[in-house]
Amino acid sequence: MSGTRPFQVIENQWIVLKDGTRLAARIWMPDGAEADPVPAVFEFLPYRKRDGTCLRDESTYPSFAEAGIAGVRVDIRGSGESDGVIDGEYTPLELANACELIAWIAEQPWSNGSVGMMGISWGGFNCLQVAAMRPPALKAVISIASTTDRYNDDIHYKDGCHLSAQLSWAATMQGYQSRSPDPALVGNRWKEMWLERLENEPFFMEEWLSHQRRDDFWKHGSICEDFSAFQVPALVIAGWADGYRNTPLKAVEGLGGKAKALIGPWVHKYPHFAWPKPRADFLGEAIRWWNRWLRDEANGIEDTPQVRAYIMDGIRPAPRRDVDPGRWIAKAAWSEPEYQSFAVDTHGALVTGKPAGTAATDVFLKSPLDTGTASGEWFTLKPDAELALDQRGDDAGSLCFETAPLTQDVDYLGRPFVTLEVACDADWANLIARVVDVHPDGTAYRVSFGVLNLAHRESNAEPKAMPHGRKVKVTVTLDACGYRFRTGHRIRLALSTAYWPMVLPAPFDPGLTIDTASLSLSLPLLGAHDEIAVKEPDNPDPLPTYITHEPGETQRQVLRDLSGNSTTYYILEDTGLSEHPDTGLSTRQIREEAWSITPGDPLSMAGTSTWTCDMVRPGWTVRSVATTTMTCTETEWVIGAHVTAHEGETLAFERHFERRIARDFM
Repeated sequence: MSGTRPFQVIENQWIVLKDGTRLAARIWMPDGAEADPVPAVFEFLPYRKRDGTCLRDESTYPSFAEAGIAGVRVDIRGSGESDGVIDGEYTPLELANACELIAWIAEQPWSNGSVGMMGISWGGFNCLQVAAMRPPALKAVISIASTTDRYNDDIHYKDGCHLSAQLSWAATMQGYQSRSPDPALVGNRWKEMWLERLENEPFFMEEWLSHQRRDDFWKHGSICEDFSAFQVPALVIAGWADGYRNTPLKAVEGLGGKAKALIGPWVHKYPHFAWPKPRADFLGEAIRWWNRWLRDEANGIEDTPQVRAYIMDGIRPAPRRDVDPGRWIAKAAWSEPEYQSFAVDTHGALVTGKPAGTAATDVFLKSPLDTGTASGEWFTLKPDAELALDQRGDDAGSLCFETAPLTQDVDYLGRPFVTLEVACDADWANLIARVVDVHPDGTAYRVSFGVLNLAHRESNAEPKAMPHGRKVKVTVTLDACGYRFRTGHRIRLALSTAYWPMVLPAPFDPGLTIDTASLSLSLPLLGAHDEIAVKEPDNPDPLPTYITHEPGETQRQVLRDLSGNSTTYYILEDTGLSEHPDTGLSTRQIREEAWSITPGDPLSMAGTSTWTCDMVRPGWTVRSVATTTMTCTETEWVIGAHVTAHEGETLAFERHFERRIARDFM
């Protein structure tokens, strides 16, 4: 069933949980649903339905409602207009609340009893986690830009390396959770609710840093711990330009026939309005998915190939990428790919197979600590300098091996890996591997990268010190990619001991001795596949237009102070001030972030991220400013947070605290 069924928007529906907490929902309800019950799609987020996710909600849920599918978008406790205080990410309380909400939806007179759960990022995470809990009414999920492994495929840690995105996201959550509910919905209680949040909201960074190994904290919510618990169909979507690119293939490997994977060229956005193009008709496909699994419509979507992927083709890094060349392919069933192996010959070239007469050659590598300023963001929201830039600057601080110009095109799909023998004179060090497409003119595009804290070489749960001065064999697994290297291009493997500011440095900088004769690069061949078309959206610009009062601005700058011997990476993201035409509420968020380091001193590392959030309506203005900071010693991480809140010109709240947390092989 699809079409143009009339619908109503319930701007705010209170749902009271069993513990008395009142959560706020926005509902898109097809007309006549009580007489002709409908399925529902549920999304559960802390990102504020009223002013945070309204753009994307209004580009998605009306189409569902027109197809006779209700949309139920609920704010997690302590966010938006919902009561209480948030208690962390994907906590047992959050997931229990989600199960209770699913049961509430299924029991409504307008519901046919079947519920789907959907989301991107946080909502993509928790829909997988909730599905593994098997609430009876949950029949299917669509998960976008999510993870099956919270430790290795999120913004916190990556194979034991500490990602700077952890501080950035802690600052983001501090900024979001410090914002006021809308008095137009909650009435005079708004200030009481606001002050309760400000006083009691957790500083997420403190909890995350208290779990530097892959312990039970990270295993909770990681469905890879027990894929068998997951019993419903899952459509898992990601983009090659985003940090969450590994999840679709991990999902089909772990869930088997229950999962379908779709991977496009996109950043961290829904496929019907993502960049770089081409986009995908997410709305049409989602409606077919929901109709099949929530109302048992025989539309054949279960016969969709298990993996559909966009094979990128000769990408050129640029300050902005509107369209990425490539083509769509499909694999009816995913299986472990065949790998093409490369080694280093006696001349230092990367060659296929095992070269004859290779002699053991030890090379010492110690990258400048500011190597990595072309790395971009770990997770990306815009196709600009958030994406990895030309890699030649970072390659200058790396140990590089490359092939001769290719004599034919070659296609890859899957996760590359590098094996080699290394030694260092410290307990641990970071090793970064990048696969780079070198164009005939020298332009260098990063196809994939992987990182490894060498203390985590055998286990993320039980790291152990490197044996000083003795070689050990290690494997660096890189992120999934779908890519064509063209005739005349070269494949480069770049190794470095730094990738700043994306990866924070170890407390010491010993450098590594690398046995080049032991080195092997394995790239996953595309193998048998079908060439397919993936329908693009009927509406090329589905996002609604709001009233702009002040324009936004974006800046990314790298300052190298040659006299002071320091490097600073600076970010400004200003949304501008915009007004929702239906609510009269104007909002603005400004993120200012700076990372600095002295290239020879890992203990000089420092990061600061500030979020300024404004909410404005005639006669009412509130502002919250949340700043998080991070420095280090050899034995501790030093983090701080400072939050202020103003009502008009009056200071309503101020809070500051600092924590020192022991470094644990990190």
